[in-house]
Amino acid sequence: MTDMSQMMYTMENSLRLQNQARAERRARKAEQEKKDFQEKLMQAASSKIELDGMASKAKGSQDAVQRDQLIGMMTSMM
Repeated sequence: MTDMSQMMYTMENSLRLQNQARAERRARKAEQEKKDFQEKLMQAASSKIELDGMASKAKGSQDAVQRDQLIGMMTSMM
């Protein structure tokens, strides 16, 4: 190889390695972003389940109050 072709080979190889390193960094970043997004989805799902439970509990309490009021009205009419 001549000095010029050796220099071209070295430059091409350097560019190839830089591109590969960039691609690997992008892949790692994309994987981390995917993990972060999945974590946020899990937190949102957990919060929804918790809120649904609280709403159900409140609805159950409201239903119990209405039932007790209805029973109270029925017994006072008798």
